[in-house]
Amino acid sequence: MLGPVRAWRGGVEVDAGSPQQRLVLAVLLVAGGRVVSQDQLLDAVWGESRPRSAVGTLRTYVSRLRAALGAEVIASTGSGYALTAGTSDLAELDELARQGRHREALALWQGESLAGLDGGYAHAQRARLAERRLTLLERRLSEDVEAGRHAEVVTELTTLCAEHPVRERLACLLMLALYRSGRQAEAIGVFTDLRKLLAEELGVDPSPEPAELYQRIITADPGLCAEPGERARAATPVPRQLPADMTDFTGRQPDIDQVTRALTEANGSALVISAVAGAGGMGKTTLAVHVAHRLAARYPDGQLFVDLQGAGPRPPAARDVLGGFLRALGVDLAEVSEDLEERAALYRSLLAERRVLVLLDNAASAAQVRPLLPGAAGCAVLVTSRARLAGLSGARHLGLAAMRPDEALALLAKVVGEERVAAEREAAQELMRACGYLPLAIRIVASRLAARPGWSLARMRDRMADERRRLSELRVDDLAVEATFALGYDQLDEAHAAAFRLLAVPNAADLPLPAAAAVLGVAEEEAEELCEALVNVHLMESPAPGRYRHHDLLKLYARAGWTGRRRAGGPRSTGCSATTWRPWRGSWT
Repeated sequence: MLGPVRAWRGGVEVDAGSPQQRLVLAVLLVAGGRVVSQDQLLDAVWGESRPRSAVGTLRTYVSRLRAALGAEVIASTGSGYALTAGTSDLAELDELARQGRHREALALWQGESLAGLDGGYAHAQRARLAERRLTLLERRLSEDVEAGRHAEVVTELTTLCAEHPVRERLACLLMLALYRSGRQAEAIGVFTDLRKLLAEELGVDPSPEPAELYQRIITADPGLCAEPGERARAATPVPRQLPADMTDFTGRQPDIDQVTRALTEANGSALVISAVAGAGGMGKTTLAVHVAHRLAARYPDGQLFVDLQGAGPRPPAARDVLGGFLRALGVDLAEVSEDLEERAALYRSLLAERRVLVLLDNAASAAQVRPLLPGAAGCAVLVTSRARLAGLSGARHLGLAAMRPDEALALLAKVVGEERVAAEREAAQELMRACGYLPLAIRIVASRLAARPGWSLARMRDRMADERRRLSELRVDDLAVEATFALGYDQLDEAHAAAFRLLAVPNAADLPLPAAAAVLGVAEEEAEELCEALVNVHLMESPAPGRYRHHDLLKLYARAGWTGRRRAGGPRSTGCSATTWRPWRGSWT
């Protein structure tokens, strides 16, 4: 509603129909579950120019909406209709405004409300929602000014005052923001312009609020100055460290929704943490960065980012990561202790009254993450890792799997072009299957095709058909699927590295536990420990309890260890011995 009227069912967008059909949905949404009579709907859609067929057409619209959204969503009640299920951004707006979370409420707008809908009802609702948005803006800007962020909002307030020149509340906020920024003459000028405009346009004087503020400004009332703590807060830098979002990000909507809910559906009493785990090349960082950009407006005090290099040989020490965060928050490290605990305490203190989003990418373990957690309930943490961070207390976990076939095709089309994929759809589908629907593999193939517009998709498919050379095809510039797999494989100890290779030998879709034990030559209990450890670091999958398999490309990588060929970073040729269990070296024992 707070933009073009759109609808989703089960996380998938559905066709809400023609503008008039979407207007019917909008009327029901505005009613918020209350019964809307047939006459009210007819007036909203057609007004006084109601055609003879209007009643039948209205019933058709309702029937189509039920088909799209679910029959249970719209109930017939007497001579009217009511929404009995689902939710809307209007309902979310009401709840956020009730809680005083004005910045988050404003972030719900996706353009002009009810965009594309005509008629008196749509225009009236659009004007009502525009006024509500402006009121929320005033409240949010007032909070910013009172919190000491007066200098940051001067530009925004100047623009709004130009758009709404007789809105006195905005003029007062601009006057106060300018005065607290040391711009007394400009603050006086705002009032002078307001008084002149009101006299010329409306023949009235300013109301008592701006007139009283003007008198306090010209007499330099000390009570108008921000508190010392607020001035210090305003002087603190606001870090914006998120990497750039992917312009061609495609799919993953259920995963996006799950992470977003984890970070936003909090009770406000504890720090919220979302942990995304998955195999190398699964797109964890891309997803996390995309979600972080979407939520950035909810965290006005900044966004911190670090690559913890958990799959590398030398992850950075938590003390050094905290040093970087403290510098970004304006702290002079020359005055800060080298002690980890002291740095962590200072970091938590700085974030105690702030709303900051912290993105910890590529973590090695929960132990590496814990010192980097803020203590404030207003902050949020998003972590990515190859291993599931079960030891991260309070975190909500997402295991990222391969893309769905339709998502993979959409990503390919986004990079190489819709027409090219449509012209060779069967070849495109086969190419995506050869990529195992792994996002990194898809991006590499798509990048190679985009750089070679003369190549057909069938040619690339044929190059990928030979399993013995498939991994070597999946590299472009500094990206290579094989190198990404090697980062995870090289973290294994000898027993698990050997198990990883051996379990890839059988030509089976998956292996039941007894078969896995036979392949490894160990007892079932020991085989289960080996397999579960590999599943935990996403080098194997468990489609059902007691069954194990490799992702198609990981199976090719594992089998390469038995071919006698030595690729750079390829699997090592070691025997299987399960006498020790250190599946993720440097992470947990």
